[in-house]
Amino acid sequence: MNPTENKSSGANEVDASLRVPLLALFGGAAVWLVVGLTLGLIAGIKFHAPDFLGGCPLLTYGRVAPAANDAILYGFCLPAGLGVALWIFARLSQNPLALPLVPVVAANLWHLGVFIGTGGILLGDSTGHVWLEYPRAAAVLLFAAFLLIAVSAAATFGWRSEKSLYPSHWFLFAALLWFPWIYSTANLFLNSNQVPRGVVQPIIGWWFANNLVFIWLALVGIGTAFYFLPKIAGRPFPNTGYGLFGFLTFIFFGSWCGIPSGAPVPAWLPTLSSVAAALTLVPLAAILIVTLKTICCAQVSCKGGPFCFIRFGMMSFIVSGILYVSAACPQYSRVLDFTWFGPAQVQLQLFGFAAMIFFGAIYEILPAVMGKPLPLPKFARLHFWLALAGVLLFVVPLVLAGVVQGEKLLDPKAAFSDANLVALKFLRVSTTGQLLLLLGALLFAANLFIMTIQWKLGLARTVIAYLKSPLETAEVKS
Repeated sequence: MNPTENKSSGANEVDASLRVPLLALFGGAAVWLVVGLTLGLIAGIKFHAPDFLGGCPLLTYGRVAPAANDAILYGFCLPAGLGVALWIFARLSQNPLALPLVPVVAANLWHLGVFIGTGGILLGDSTGHVWLEYPRAAAVLLFAAFLLIAVSAAATFGWRSEKSLYPSHWFLFAALLWFPWIYSTANLFLNSNQVPRGVVQPIIGWWFANNLVFIWLALVGIGTAFYFLPKIAGRPFPNTGYGLFGFLTFIFFGSWCGIPSGAPVPAWLPTLSSVAAALTLVPLAAILIVTLKTICCAQVSCKGGPFCFIRFGMMSFIVSGILYVSAACPQYSRVLDFTWFGPAQVQLQLFGFAAMIFFGAIYEILPAVMGKPLPLPKFARLHFWLALAGVLLFVVPLVLAGVVQGEKLLDPKAAFSDANLVALKFLRVSTTGQLLLLLGALLFAANLFIMTIQWKLGLARTVIAYLKSPLETAEVKS
């Protein structure tokens, strides 16, 4: 099946079945995006003004920074990605969403879990493991909610009318299996009553962080891009062989990465991780070839629309992957370890790649699902430019800060305080990028919530008219 086919009455039925689940997933994701960026902005300001909100123990840097990162990842990226995946599965299946009430329940459980988890971190109930800070109650809710959404997506895939597989199927279905595996494994080992001792804990933590942030987000983001880029460009998928090769090699090599070169563990672990990271350049090249063949010569005007978001997201993924491989190389890691370079790569993966692709996909999905255009199309275009500038101003200064800071740390004549001080001027620019991202998120939320309110008002008018019609008929007969 080719996603460039014209919309039919069957597509209208598919979109109608997804309306409520997607509004529940996307609406909560927009809220958590604003919350996460606000918390991240507070954390960034604390580097320039340490006394900022210093009297509030809930907003100390040690609490607000992980709460911000988890709100972005678990609150926005995961539900937004799952919502987009549901829509793609249903559209490619040419059937309405299976078990449509299940994702609605799951979305509410998911957002409740994020609320409990974020509140737990701010109250000091963090587990202390990076990207796994949520307490056990929140983790159970997230795991159950993901399984419910995965059941609906898998049922839609299994009941598809179109039996042929599209490249997006490979990536998205793998993502449905990947998250329950890594999330349950990490929680069972690190958040159980029988926690392993010694270096086993950080090894599991690095493995989980790599497979969640680098692998899972890539599976959903690339699967989404491989559907929407040909669809918007009006072209068939350029090369299925390259797509399949990139998919298989990426999940094979990428899943072995994540352990720092200087980690105090048996030497074969970081060596294997470094070799796997270098081999990850092979799938990155295959994915880049597919992307370039799709976007080159595409007759699509780039004025801030969905195509611009997704195209920028894929370019950011390639850059993020190169930065990730560079940090794993022993020659560079001796300079870049324990600096801002690592956080820069993670933020590029979150905002430059995943968030941008999900923004573009949602802007393309919402008009189809709701049956009407965006209420504020200029906001969507402005959002693109704010997000573009925000990502660049957020990530590039952190990369530069990491390089300069690393060189200072290697200088035996430089004091440790000098290494931190030299990075401060870059952090000021980075905070400006966070502010632009927050403004763009507010525009995104405005479009989404206005469209939701309009739909609810229309639904209320329809219900009132339906309830009044029998009374009016009875009055005419009398």
